[in-house]
Amino acid sequence: MRRRSYSAIAAGLFAVLALEGSATPQPPAGHIGSYTWTSDDRRFGGFSGIEILADGQSFTALSDHGGWISGRFRRDATGMIVGIDAGPVHRLKSDSEKPLSKGRTDSEGLALAPDGSFYVSLERKVRVLYYVTIGGFAENLPVHPDFARMKRNAALEALAVDANGWLYTLPEESSGAKKPFKIYRFRNGVWDQPFELPRTDRYLPVGMDFGPDGHLYLLERQFHGVGGFASRVRRFTVNSQGLSDAEVLLETPPGLHDNLEGLSVWRDAGGVLRLTMVSDDNFSFFQRTEIVEYRVPG
Repeated sequence: MRRRSYSAIAAGLFAVLALEGSATPQPPAGHIGSYTWTSDDRRFGGFSGIEILADGQSFTALSDHGGWISGRFRRDATGMIVGIDAGPVHRLKSDSEKPLSKGRTDSEGLALAPDGSFYVSLERKVRVLYYVTIGGFAENLPVHPDFARMKRNAALEALAVDANGWLYTLPEESSGAKKPFKIYRFRNGVWDQPFELPRTDRYLPVGMDFGPDGHLYLLERQFHGVGGFASRVRRFTVNSQGLSDAEVLLETPPGLHDNLEGLSVWRDAGGVLRLTMVSDDNFSFFQRTEIVEYRVPG
């Protein structure tokens, strides 16, 4: 995310809204709940990725300052989050016991593989890291030639692994306002660029996940200046021809939620698919770390 310009505008936004006592927009259908997560940990904040395990309680979240945190949600009888038990924010390691070096800590995308390993995308030093365990040592994946030409603060944010263990990613910005987003795939140790996603409605991709149904879910963000952020989640079928059967599952009005960037899709005990999202507060006092959940319709 382009934090400096967004944060400057957001500062005025939240100050104005606080003074005017503006009403919060009503959430769309399927909203389960929104929980504001706080901590005294000085590394807490900036969460841009989240992965929920099948139990719907255990999670790992990624900070865009090169950190990660694991914990458990406490839920009430309806399944709504009422509390979070989590450890401290740990620093992501490099290929040794040392943490990631300065300039390589802009960690944006988080993806959990079927074998329990993790992938982390970096937005400034554009590349993807592989972790057998999130607290272990990093392995640098090969770099696609296109990565060197990406905008350093609008590169790889969305990251997802399918049931085959194939990794998919795309940049937050395309090469032009009317240009499609290129989708990259890593399989068998090699990157390719098999298909594209059309750019529509000023939405930019910031998070994605493959659900237990095998579909790809994409979280997109639209910035409305003083109106705040709007979010959209779309679902796609992925096959050898590309993305198809695009379906809008969720579209929130500006200002309803904070800056949602991370998405995890899972199935609850009742068999209902859920979208769990986390917001990036940019380490700013006027924003908040918010965990937002919706049911997938149908």
